[in-house]
Amino acid sequence: MTNTKINLVVGIQNFTLVVFYTEADCWQFRLISSGGAVFGERKLYFTPEAAEKAGREWIGQGY
Repeated sequence: MTNTKINLVVGIQNFTLVVFYTEADCWQFRLISSGGAVFGERKLYFTPEAAEKAGREWIGQGY
């Protein structure tokens, strides 16, 4: 079983940004829309700050 650590949950515009860590996949982010759709890539980040920055950039691009 893989342990997951949630580092950040924040509401930005009409999205919820979640930054999380798994032992297998390092740091990642996901965006959850107000309708419940989940967006993100399976791209890995080495710090939670880098994952948060990438998530905020996605929101800035209009996702």
